[in-house]
Amino acid sequence: MKAYESLPDDINRSLMLDGNAVAGTLYEIFSSEMTTSLTECVNCGRQGEFGSLLAFTQAPGIVLRCQTCEHIVLRIVKTSQAIYLDARGAMFIRLER
Repeated sequence: MKAYESLPDDINRSLMLDGNAVAGTLYEIFSSEMTTSLTECVNCGRQGEFGSLLAFTQAPGIVLRCQTCEHIVLRIVKTSQAIYLDARGAMFIRLER
């Protein structure tokens, strides 16, 4: 059994959006259109566009999860002084030139 197959089913899917819902925040951080940028899930290896990730925005921050295994790919928290970005769930993030 792969590790991602044993994840608990604790996601409230009624709060789920697609990654396009956070396009403005991604642009604010990367100064680039990110919904078409590629990323790879470190957990299952799925490659896809940021716009295809599962977005959860009803929290103190934003959580983007893999569409396949639902592993967290990216966390974003904005405060008055800083933006915190946790991308440990991404094998890579591709930025177009």
